[in-house]
Amino acid sequence: MIYNELKQRGTADFPIELYQIDRDHTRYEMAAHWHGELEIIRVLRGVLHVKLNNNAYTVRANEIVFVNPETVHQATPEDCDYECIVFHPDCLPAPVQGANYFIECLKNHEYALIEHIKQPLPVLAEAVEALFGALAQPSSGYKFKVIGALYQLFGVLVDAHMYRQTGGAEIAADKDVPKLRAVLAFIRGHYDSAITLGDMAAAAGMSSKYFCYFFKGMTGKTPVEYLTLYRIEKASGKLLRSDLSVTAIAYACGFNDLSYFIKTFKQIKGITPAQYRKASQR
Repeated sequence: MIYNELKQRGTADFPIELYQIDRDHTRYEMAAHWHGELEIIRVLRGVLHVKLNNNAYTVRANEIVFVNPETVHQATPEDCDYECIVFHPDCLPAPVQGANYFIECLKNHEYALIEHIKQPLPVLAEAVEALFGALAQPSSGYKFKVIGALYQLFGVLVDAHMYRQTGGAEIAADKDVPKLRAVLAFIRGHYDSAITLGDMAAAAGMSSKYFCYFFKGMTGKTPVEYLTLYRIEKASGKLLRSDLSVTAIAYACGFNDLSYFIKTFKQIKGITPAQYRKASQR
């Protein structure tokens, strides 16, 4: 699934958020999407298969992934627990000219962080641990700790030159990424309605036959598989955060057959929608 994720991270004055993800999380399998923020992913256990635009990585415990702004990314876990921090560079006000220049270059896509760090330097591992630890244990002074940890992390990244110059052209140069974004945005906006393969192909500006090859090559899933997974992800969220009946949720997420919804949900989540909701209330 690919879509432009538009949501508030943390709070308006402190746009940074920690996600701790295990098998029970509604987004255990990270659907393809993109956003304007930076994202840091670290694997705690198991293996995470990550794709960033057209680059694929197999990420193991203690390895780190940096997702640069506007990168289409997705992740498939393999018996895995992982954590993500998503933040906007604007939460790092940098009055020092050199530091501010680096952050602006990241925001403008003139610099890009190295994506996959297999064997992080001890100083980098310590900085990442400090950042995740500060966010995991909010206190009256945690914002100071988080900002300090971010500064320390960027200081390490700059010292070790764990970034590259892009000239701002890398994203625009890949003609496939805008097409993928277009169809993902279409799915995000219409998942609750009847969508045909032809509709999705038209959103990407392709014939249905070529579109299927294109989409699977970019995401590893057929368009129908992606749409179904996205609908199940949205249904999972509604089961946890609303009092709507299972039937109402099924129809609200684009399923027009309750039995098929329950069967599909169980295939993907391992339990029925009712069991999923009940487990979250324990």
